Amino acid sequence: MMYVLFEGIDRAGKSTQIELLKRALPDALFTKEPGGTPLGKRIREIILHTQNPTPLAEVFLFLADRAEHIQKIIRANSNKLIISDRGYISGIAYAHTKTEIPLQKLCWLNSIAMQKTLPHKIVLLTLTTEELQRRLALHPLDNIEKRGIEYLISVQEIMKNLVIHSKIAHLIIDGAKPVKEIHQQIVAFIKDSQ
Repeated sequence: MMYVLFEGIDRAGKSTQIELLKRALPDALFTKEPGGTPLGKRIREIILHTQNPTPLAEVFLFLADRAEHIQKIIRANSNKLIISDRGYISGIAYAHTKTEIPLQKLCWLNSIAMQKTLPHKIVLLTLTTEELQRRLALHPLDNIEKRGIEYLISVQEIMKNLVIHSKIAHLIIDGAKPVKEIHQQIVAFIKDSQ
C-alpha cells in the first residue's frame, strides 16, 4: 500500500495532474478531501457553495471530513495505491490562515482526526503570485478563492513549510511548468521504490 497526498492551493494544477495519473496508474484508487465519502460530499457543498460557516465551524467541518475519509477510504483500502487530492497539509494551512489558530494546535487536532495514518509521499504544486493571478482571472471564483491572492499565497507558504518539515518523502514542483513535464516527474516520484 502507498498513500500519496496531492497538495496545492486552488488553481495550482492538481486536478489536471490527477486526471493524467488516472491513465498512467489505472489500478490506483483516487479520492479527495473534502468529498471522498458521501458525508464528505455534503461537507464540501456546505464549505464551497453555501453561506460561509464561521471560521471555527469550517475548521471542524474539514476535520469531520478528514476523520471519515481516513477511516472509510484510506484505512479501508490499505492494500492499494491511494492518490488523494488534498489532505491534512492544506487543511492545516487554510485553517491557520483563516483563523490564526496556532499551527501546533491544528496539527494536534488533525492527528486526532487522522488516527496516526500519514501519507507515504506528498506532491506539492506551487504557483508564483503572478501565475496565480493569471489563473484566477480565467474562471468564476468559489468561496475560498474569493478570499484573494494574498490569502492563497500565504496558505501556500504554510503548506510548503509543513511539507518540508513533515519528514515524509515529498516532491515540490512549480505548477507553471509544462503539464507533461510535471506529469513525468510525478509518475517517476510515485514509482520510485514503490
